[in-house]
Parts: sequence; structure tokens; C-alpha cells
Amino acid sequence: MRFIVYGAGAIGGVLGGRLHQAGHDVVLVARGEHLHRIQRYGLRLEDPETTATLRIPAVAAPAEVDWRDGDVVALAMKSDGTGAALAELVAAAGPDVPVCCVQNGVANERAALRRFAHVYAVCVMMPAGHLEPGVVQAYSVPTTGILDVGRYPDGIDETATALAERFGTASFVAQPRPDIMRWKYRKLLMNLANAVDALVPEDDDAVALIDAARAEGEAVLAAAGIDAVPMAEDRQRRGTILHITRFGTRPAGSSSWQSLYRGTGTIEADYLNGEIVLLGRLAGVPTPVNELLARRANDLARTGRTPGSLRAADLRAELAGAAEG
Repeated sequence: MRFIVYGAGAIGGVLGGRLHQAGHDVVLVARGEHLHRIQRYGLRLEDPETTATLRIPAVAAPAEVDWRDGDVVALAMKSDGTGAALAELVAAAGPDVPVCCVQNGVANERAALRRFAHVYAVCVMMPAGHLEPGVVQAYSVPTTGILDVGRYPDGIDETATALAERFGTASFVAQPRPDIMRWKYRKLLMNLANAVDALVPEDDDAVALIDAARAEGEAVLAAAGIDAVPMAEDRQRRGTILHITRFGTRPAGSSSWQSLYRGTGTIEADYLNGEIVLLGRLAGVPTPVNELLARRANDLARTGRTPGSLRAADLRAELAGAAEG
């Protein structure tokens, strides 16, 4: 099994790096200066204890991969980049290559299934950072993350089992799960905090925004008849597996925070908070908190503003004013 890691940022870079360190065959698909640095100097993978420079083959697009039997694609870009990535991927690799979505959100698998026959969902619990070209950071050792996996929309097969086994050799804890989307919907509710982390400094008002966004999310999933793993079960799964240590002069925040920090011009809020907005509109459930968070996150990304540029108290006041109006 060779892993084609499509999107070598924080999650993809750390995943590809750990698989490479464990002796697995890996090709990274990256872009821009990040790709240039990897090709010229190698991928630098940092964790709280070590720094390694990894000479991993890297290309700019799926068309540059020498596709062969046994290849598996790990999609690891932000959800807002998935559509274009899938179009390039199916043109280069064909519709039969297995695709596993190592991504936040719940829309990627459905998009992949339109083009590919064998799609797998991965519930990602991996504290990781990517703040400069050529460098990725893993914040948990000795276990890098939890990567439970299942076939989409449900079930387990030989590939899902093999993926979990390979992840398990590369410093991850991984389990094949037939109900993997229940776990991804719980992760979606957790990721509603990403926009808050990106928009405002941490304080009591920020915590209140997160609580309100998640309460909306719970109500929407219930109205839509979507089953998510209970919080207690999710906490039990995590247990004491991850040991997180932030390091460096500027430790990374959430994936959304990192998008603003790097000035990418885009952010995946439409596939996190925006997913709750979409489901709420379909189910007739108001979602003013998540609507505001998604809108403001997109505003900051589009205008190039830095993380923490807004005040949580102002956002709460805006919500209160809208409710009174």
C-alpha cells in the first residue's frame, strides 16, 4: 500500500511524515513555496522532543504521480479545496483508487463518492501545525493522534482494516469503525469552536460563543435526525491517549486560526459552522450564532486580517441586537 497524501499541510504533512518514518511508501502532493521547500530541502517534521528532515517524494498535482496498483489517496486539504482536488484526482488516477478523507467536516466524503467508488472517512484527532513553508509540527508524543476509519457511508472492509493497521504502525491510535460518521458528526460539533479561535482572543465571552454555537449544532442535528456519538463516549475514546505540548515561538491554534495566520485568503468555516447553517435551514432551525461566525470568518480571510482581530463581546452584542430587532 502506497499513500498519496493530497494536501501536505498540518494534518497531511504530519500524517505523511509519520508514515514515512514508519517505513511506508509515501508521496506528498503540495503546492507553492511549501512544495518547493519540501522538494529542495525535505519536509521538516517537528515535535516536542525531536526534529527530523524527511526526504519524501513530493509533486504539485495528481497528474505528476506515477499511479500504480495498491495506491491509496489520503485527502488532507481543507474542505473548501476538496472539489477542485477531486476533479484533478479522478482525471489522473481514475475512479477506482481508494480515497480516504483525513479531514474535518462531513461534506468531503459525499463529494468524493460522486467520483470514486471506494471512499473512507477518517475521524481526525491530531494536534498539528503548519505555519511556515516546508515545516509541520506534531504537538503530541509519543502518540501523534487518533485516526479511526470506516467505509463511507458506513461499514468496514479489508481496506478500512488495512488503513487502521498502517496508521497504527506510525505512532497513531486507529480503529476501524462501521459507524464512523457518528464520530465525525461529534467532531464537527467540536470544530464549531475553530471560528471563535480564529476570530477573537480567548476570554469568557469567547467561551460563551463556543457554547452557543455548539448548542445550536446539537439542536440542528437532533432536528435533522442525525446521530452523533455522545460527548461522554467521545471523551472516553480520547482518554489519556494524547499528550499535547505546545512549543515554538508561535504555537499554532486551530486549523482555521492557521489559515488566517498564513494569509491563505480562504477558511473552511462554510464546511464547519456553515454545515450547521445548511442543516438548520433544511430542518427549519435558526442558527444565528453559526451564521455570524461563518460570515465573520470569511470576512477576515478575504480581507487578510490576522487571527484574533475581533472581540467576542462585540460579536455577542451583535447577536443580541439582531435578536431584539
